[in-house]
Amino acid sequence: MLHADRERCQGAGMCALTAPDLFDQDPEVGRVVLLRPAAAYGTGPTGAAAREAVSLCPAGALSFAPDPPDAPPVGRT
Repeated sequence: MLHADRERCQGAGMCALTAPDLFDQDPEVGRVVLLRPAAAYGTGPTGAAAREAVSLCPAGALSFAPDPPDAPPVGRT
């Protein structure tokens, strides 16, 4: 699961520029807003954009965390 630490975020906006389907910025304080935490999985374009955004974040506010043990598989309910 994709994780965004809003306290660590410095508002550079690289995430929103790199993966606008996954990230936005809070209009009041400029910090990251995570739009789709589970969408980052996979090898498709969304997963690649998520990995790139994590690697480009200058504050290190983005990361991947393991799914909780009781979480359903992504794409299923």
